[in-house]
Amino acid sequence: MSKSFQLRSLYRSLLRELPPKPLSSSTRTRSPIHQRLRQSFSGDPTHDQAVAQADQLLQYLKAQRQYVTLLERYNPGMGMDEEERVRLTARRVGMDLPVEYEKEGTKS
Repeated sequence: MSKSFQLRSLYRSLLRELPPKPLSSSTRTRSPIHQRLRQSFSGDPTHDQAVAQADQLLQYLKAQRQYVTLLERYNPGMGMDEEERVRLTARRVGMDLPVEYEKEGTKS
């Protein structure tokens, strides 16, 4: 595999791992991290140490993405508030929570 192909592949892989940023049609500005990556790859990144560091960064970003995916999969109630979590727990065992009574005019 040629060096330029390896660098291009590494650059594209890094871009894929970055969080998506919606681009509006009026401005086509890139995020600061994207600009920094582009600068570092447009220079002379043929040093083996720089390529190894970029590859290590890519592996780290992939691991972080997988970690977040696993957290969300195995902890589905992580983003819920306490009230919603209690309601769903009660539903899981076949119960419904009672509707809370509120007086007229005291709704918050």
